[in-house]
Amino acid sequence: MVFPLFDDNSDRRRFPWVNYAFIAANIFVFVALQEAGSDTNKFTYTWATVPEEIITGKDVDQTHQQPEIRRHPITGEAYAVPPLQPTPFSVYLTLLVSMFMHGSWGHLAGNMLFLWIFGDNVEDYLGHIRYIVYYAVCGVVASLAHVGTAYMLKNDLDVPCLGASGAISGVLGGYLLLFPRKRVTVILFRFLTEVPAFVAIGIWFVFQLINGLGMLGDSSGGGVAYGAHIGGFIAGLGLVIPFSAGQNEPGWRRKFEQEPRRIVRRPPWA
Repeated sequence: MVFPLFDDNSDRRRFPWVNYAFIAANIFVFVALQEAGSDTNKFTYTWATVPEEIITGKDVDQTHQQPEIRRHPITGEAYAVPPLQPTPFSVYLTLLVSMFMHGSWGHLAGNMLFLWIFGDNVEDYLGHIRYIVYYAVCGVVASLAHVGTAYMLKNDLDVPCLGASGAISGVLGGYLLLFPRKRVTVILFRFLTEVPAFVAIGIWFVFQLINGLGMLGDSSGGGVAYGAHIGGFIAGLGLVIPFSAGQNEPGWRRKFEQEPRRIVRRPPWA
C-alpha cells in the first residue's frame, strides 16, 4: 500500500487558489452543512447521488417511510438514519453537489490530502478556469461510472453515494500523464521513500482495480465506490490532453530540456 505525503513543487508557476478553494469548500460543506458527518443529517440524504434517481430522472422521496434504526459500532447506542429526502431541484444537480460531501472525518482527510498533493500541479499546468471545468467533468463522469456499475452489478440503487474521490481520481489521471517522473515522497510498505509519480499513482490504481473486482461478489451496494474511482481516473487520463491544448510545457520538462543530454522531445504521455 502507498501513502503519499508531498511532491516536488519547485517548478510551480501559479498560486493554486482554485485547488485551495476546492479544499475549503469540501471542509465547509462537511462541517457546516453535513454537521461533521452526522448520520442523521438531512442535507446528506437530500444531495447525495442516488443511482435510482440518476437512471430514472425521478426524485426518490422516502420521507413517508420510518427511519432505519442502527447501532453505533463502538458505543452500541441506537440512532435513527433518516430516509432519502426530496431534492428541491433537478436530481442531476446531485452529481455536482455530492462531489463536495463526505461520510466521515477520515474520508474527508484522505481525499483532501490527495487533492492538496496532486491538484495544485494540474491546476498550474491547465490554468485556473480549465482546471475548474476539468475537475467538475471528471467528478460527474466518475459519479455516472458508479451509477452504471451499481446498475450492472444489480446493487441496491437506493444507496446514496458521495465524496470528492471521483473528481480527485481524475486529477490523479491527469497528473500521471503530465508529470509521470515528478518525485513524490510516500510511505511505501511502512518505509519512507521517494518514487516517481507513475509508481505512486500506478500502485494506487492497481489497488482500485483489485478492490473493484472484489465488488463483483457484493450486491449490497455499500462501502467504497471503486467504480467511481476507476471511472474518474480513466476520465482524467482521456481529458487532460484536450484540456491542455495550447498550454506551455510542464515545469519538469522545461528543466530537463535545459540539460542537453536529457532532452525530452516527446509529450509526457507518449
